[in-house]
Amino acid sequence: MIDRHLRHVSRLGKHPSRFRLAGTPVITVMIGSLAAALPLIAQSPVMPPFGLLLLLSWRLLRPELWRAWIGLPLGLFDDMVSGQPIGSAMFLWTVTLMMIDAVEHRMVWRSYRQDWLIAAIAIIFCIATGLFFARITGGGEVRLLLVAPQMLWTILLFPFVVRQCARIDRWRVMA
Repeated sequence: MIDRHLRHVSRLGKHPSRFRLAGTPVITVMIGSLAAALPLIAQSPVMPPFGLLLLLSWRLLRPELWRAWIGLPLGLFDDMVSGQPIGSAMFLWTVTLMMIDAVEHRMVWRSYRQDWLIAAIAIIFCIATGLFFARITGGGEVRLLLVAPQMLWTILLFPFVVRQCARIDRWRVMA
């Protein structure tokens, strides 16, 4: 006779839903982009771009999960939420994902430090080029030194975000 107390393992041997597998990373990146809409008052940009951080975390954690074109719809959502010029995050995120693909094809194995270096270069590229796009579309004269603390804070926050993505990923693939 089967023990009646084992009802909590009813999903044993079953697979997670397709929505759970494919939708969880997309939803987490969109929630990360929504963090830009939080009512925080600051004289300079200090809030890290959580959408970009989560995109990079998922891409470096699970390379097989997304193709490079996923930067277009997720970047459009980030542009609409954050107030950046439409197309800036779409372009930057897609180019970043293509650069990561190019680096991955050259490397046989990657270590944690290499992932952090790849993410740091991508973060600096996206923030600096986003600043350039904002400047040429009428955002005023902003110096790169003003966003340097945001770059540093985002780079230092990357390992924590990757760890959280790994936890979410464990739940995502768990049956």
